[in-house]
Amino acid sequence: MASSFDKYQKRKLISSYISVVISIALVLFLLGCLGLLVINSKKVADHFKEQVVMTIYLNDTAKDVEVNQLKKSLAMANYTKDAVYVSKEEAAEFMKAETGEDFMDFVGYNPLKNSIDVHLKADFVTTEQLTEISEGLSNKAFIEEIRYDNDLVELMNDNVKKITFWVLIISAVFTLIAVLLINSSIRLAVYSKRFIIKTMQMVGATKRFIRKPFIWKSVQLGIVGALVALGGMAVVLYYLDLSFPELELLKNTIAIAGLFAGIFLLGILITWISTFIATQRFLNLKTDQLYY
Repeated sequence: MASSFDKYQKRKLISSYISVVISIALVLFLLGCLGLLVINSKKVADHFKEQVVMTIYLNDTAKDVEVNQLKKSLAMANYTKDAVYVSKEEAAEFMKAETGEDFMDFVGYNPLKNSIDVHLKADFVTTEQLTEISEGLSNKAFIEEIRYDNDLVELMNDNVKKITFWVLIISAVFTLIAVLLINSSIRLAVYSKRFIIKTMQMVGATKRFIRKPFIWKSVQLGIVGALVALGGMAVVLYYLDLSFPELELLKNTIAIAGLFAGIFLLGILITWISTFIATQRFLNLKTDQLYY
């Protein structure tokens, strides 16, 4: 009979430990994924900004030497990510492929212009920078026109600021929720042993002696939960990198390593503090108060 009861108690204890580990792992995993979003939010925003094209249209009278000099100067400019020369013939072929019709059959000639498509670095995709760059290039006589979608740039920058703000707010709120959830799981685990704590105290054990095994066990559970969470984060990061290779998510190794280390330490720290507070509470209660 005693053996069956011991087995039951052991199974109950293991079940309690598993639930705590799962709670810690899930919370830390979600918090880690949010951290990955925060770390890579600028990279994602920069990726979309660099899709904005500034098109420089050239006069038909532009000389080859002038065009070549312009291409070289654009390639060397600190604001250029890449610059591609598009001849009027290439532009006509592209339009024909897009529309499925040859507009030159109706017009009788090619009205398009030779152009250079410039993708700017993300830091220069602002209304002020684009205006300054455009004004600096417009003084060249062989440049007919410079076009870019200014409304799209303004909308994109406004949305990036809003998203960044809300991501930070959500991160702070989620961190608080993570601490509260893990604390609740630890407190429930300690609550189930409140009579053991009081019994040890009644036979003369010091508070430090009583707390030590509880804290060590909780820290162990925190380490296991953190490792499970880190494994999940690694899988998510791996598949995101496969799905969006252009973002180069794995290149920012220092920030990612810092996030993984932070999640691991957070799992240890929260479980340590929560267990300390929970055991201290039951140590300070009177025996008759343990039943409430």
